Amino acid sequence: MQKMRMYTPNLADENFKKLAALFPNAVTEAIVGYEPEMDENGQEKVGFDGKPIMKPIIERAIDKDVLIQEISTHVVEGREERYQFTWPDKKKAMLAANAPISATLRPVRADSVGKDGTPGGWDSENLYIEGDNQDVLKQLQETYLGKVKMIYIDPPYNTGNDFVYEDDFAEDADSYLERSGQFDDQGNRLEQNTESNGRFHTDWLNMIYPRLKLAKNLLADDGVIFISIDDAEVENLCKICDEVFGEKNFYAQIVWQKRTSPDARYNLGAAHDYILVYARNAELLKTTLNKEPFSEDRTSAYKNPDNDPRGPWASVDITGQTGHATASQYYEITTPSGLKMRPPTGRCWALAESTFLSLVADGRIWFGEDGSSRPRQKRFLSEAGGGNAWTWWGNETVGHNQEASKILKELLGSADIFTNPKPVRLLKRMIALSTKPDEIILDFFSGSATTAHAVMQLNAEDGGHRKFIMVQLPELTDEKSEAYKAGYKNICEIGKERIRRAGRKIKEEAGMTALDLDIGFRVLRLDSSNMQDVYYNPNAMTQSLLDTTTDNIKPDRTPEDLLFQVMLDLGVDLSSPIQETTIDGKKVYAVAGTYLLACFDPGVTTETVTAIAKQHPYYAVFRDSSMANDSVATNFDQIFETYSPGTVRRVL
Repeated sequence: MQKMRMYTPNLADENFKKLAALFPNAVTEAIVGYEPEMDENGQEKVGFDGKPIMKPIIERAIDKDVLIQEISTHVVEGREERYQFTWPDKKKAMLAANAPISATLRPVRADSVGKDGTPGGWDSENLYIEGDNQDVLKQLQETYLGKVKMIYIDPPYNTGNDFVYEDDFAEDADSYLERSGQFDDQGNRLEQNTESNGRFHTDWLNMIYPRLKLAKNLLADDGVIFISIDDAEVENLCKICDEVFGEKNFYAQIVWQKRTSPDARYNLGAAHDYILVYARNAELLKTTLNKEPFSEDRTSAYKNPDNDPRGPWASVDITGQTGHATASQYYEITTPSGLKMRPPTGRCWALAESTFLSLVADGRIWFGEDGSSRPRQKRFLSEAGGGNAWTWWGNETVGHNQEASKILKELLGSADIFTNPKPVRLLKRMIALSTKPDEIILDFFSGSATTAHAVMQLNAEDGGHRKFIMVQLPELTDEKSEAYKAGYKNICEIGKERIRRAGRKIKEEAGMTALDLDIGFRVLRLDSSNMQDVYYNPNAMTQSLLDTTTDNIKPDRTPEDLLFQVMLDLGVDLSSPIQETTIDGKKVYAVAGTYLLACFDPGVTTETVTAIAKQHPYYAVFRDSSMANDSVATNFDQIFETYSPGTVRRVL
């Protein structure tokens, strides 16, 4: 039974719908004014200049220039026409990608897993990073600039009923995580985003744009990004990617058959998703993409009836069309049985006679078992290297949503812990196509960590040493959800546990062939900077405040926290081997051998500095307040000039 509305209709809404139906090309979203931004206490936010921070008010709108042109019989003078793709707040989205942040990544040993699967282990080269992906991508800019070969993301789809990542750069992490909400299939927070709110496309575009700009910087010159998306935003995503990566670097639009049967909710339901493929440099990518492994049906066509030592082969026709044939392609062939033959009527030989004779000499021409058949060229399976991929990926080849849910249920015990994950076979195909066995794969909307699962599985199958970096916002799970009831308080807990269990299963199934398989991951968590806040108003500075800032490090931060901020600042790989050593009674971190030596203990003496300098590190880092006395600080540079002048020295 439908309830009565008990109020008159909104005529503006009705008129808008009528105009939108008549002139859909005139429907847009526009800034109609500005209002102060408010903090969590309902107070106006103020900038460094003391003025209120204003944010735009964006509403649905009708582009009057387009509308006037639609009802005019002549060209209407108006704004200059040019090819462009824009939306309200685009400049703010550009600013968001470039704006600096004061943050760091802190190690979480308790959640980490060693290379061999040992809980708390710290030797894995894989990374799992908890935090808002936009800020995490900024943290990775220095260290992983141009080093990532393949990125896969499955960002939140803009379905009209849900949305995510309502960025508020002034909000601290704790406040952000305390906000309640629903979640999408990737575990991201959802916000109502109906078409009537005026920001249906704007909010989604503002979310994805800065993240893609930051991600591009991390791609290697021959790197590639795969992006899953549905019908709702695929066109806008193409336009954004054209702008970020360059239109010439569009590589493919893959259609993935995600379902095995029609969706009963719709008369004409979508059975597919898209996967957009963009390159950092499309010309380079053409030279590095791998061939598709042949299917079992394809390899079964290769035989070896003549026991050729080069192994199984298949034969191909060596006749061709006559349109551009030369005289050298019309010649007589004598078969091993003595028969003489010329090309069939209306055809020529596809090979020049000299080429044909060289292939005969190399045993690459097949005349049939009795030596009297029309010649065909042998193509060996060992030399084929696989086939060329195409853009239709059927679910029988790469899996479907139901398969993915089944795998997750087998690992975690319930199919409802995480809905509609991507299948491992789908991710494995993308990784196999685009990477060599020792390259880095990044997923910054990692959800249930299917990408990590696929990397480990592929490494087990081909002996590779690919490394993954997973990034996920630790969104709280709904207390009524199956995930919460199973003990997973946030999405990151689901992803990390999936990697742990998948790694153990893969290693058990691979047995002795996977002794060196890395099934671990080093956990890092996004947090505010380790450094004390030094942005004080000089007029407000007092002696008591100066007394509290004699140490520039926050009191709750550990030496290991400082080490990782140093690694980020210096661009040192976050998965580098780290060893704790003792030099002259002080704890020293040795990163990547002696590439970086860092000591944050108090009371560092001249002897300590000398012992570190004698190891000739590339970088040597100390805490400013660690020097035992002024004499040590004064002699610091002279000691290094004496024993290791090439060392780059830094203090916190």
